[in-house]
Amino acid sequence: MKIKILILFAALFFVAFTSADEFRKVENKAFGLGEKLTYNVNYSFATVGIASFSIPEIKTFSKRKCYRIKFQVSTVPSFDLFFKVRDLYETYLDVEGIFHWRFEQHIREGKFSRDFSAFFDQRKNKAKTTEGEYDIPKYVLDIVSAFYYVRTMDLGKMKKGERFNLKNFYRDKTHDLDVIYHGKETIEVPAGKFDCIIVEPLVREGGLFKHEGNILIWLTNDEAKIPVKVRTKIIIGYVESELTNYENVKAPLKAKR
Repeated sequence: MKIKILILFAALFFVAFTSADEFRKVENKAFGLGEKLTYNVNYSFATVGIASFSIPEIKTFSKRKCYRIKFQVSTVPSFDLFFKVRDLYETYLDVEGIFHWRFEQHIREGKFSRDFSAFFDQRKNKAKTTEGEYDIPKYVLDIVSAFYYVRTMDLGKMKKGERFNLKNFYRDKTHDLDVIYHGKETIEVPAGKFDCIIVEPLVREGGLFKHEGNILIWLTNDEAKIPVKVRTKIIIGYVESELTNYENVKAPLKAKR
């Protein structure tokens, strides 16, 4: 009798444990370990900075395999004299589910600095940050992980002007992150000539390219969907980031001419 009770208890414990970890699985043909994308950041016909996305390693976080993804942007030495920038964003992105577990932001811009970190308990729907603890919806994303999640999506059937919605957490709340599809265009950047699709994320706060909204992104029109150009509207004109180099892209770049 005692053996039967122990077996039943073990079975119930196993069911409870495994059901708690029943996360979504997202097919990802776009990116993987070792990918690195490098950009010139240009303003008024001059290169003022260098930016990069990279996936240097896979780590275990909260008992799940995660891509460690880094976004870095720095001003070039000649521009440091006017306004020095050294920004770093990091996210730990679930390999199977393409949602995040941890996000870090380290901002160094002129005399301004900011450090922010958050752990996203996707099992309990809680964000534990350097500023407090907050409720979050399931599979909420930060701005970096949202960037990568969009790359896994099938956007080929969308019509110009259509939009889809993601959830983006930053600082102390969850924001709606609408993304508008703007059609197709062939563009040329230092890394080559590419057939692209154009999307516009309506970022309200916590953006990567220093403006809230008015951002256009050109993604390769293939399974890789690598961002080859980002145009950000600022008070006077635009800042444009253009792909200069790419390494270890997972999917074939069929969009390259």
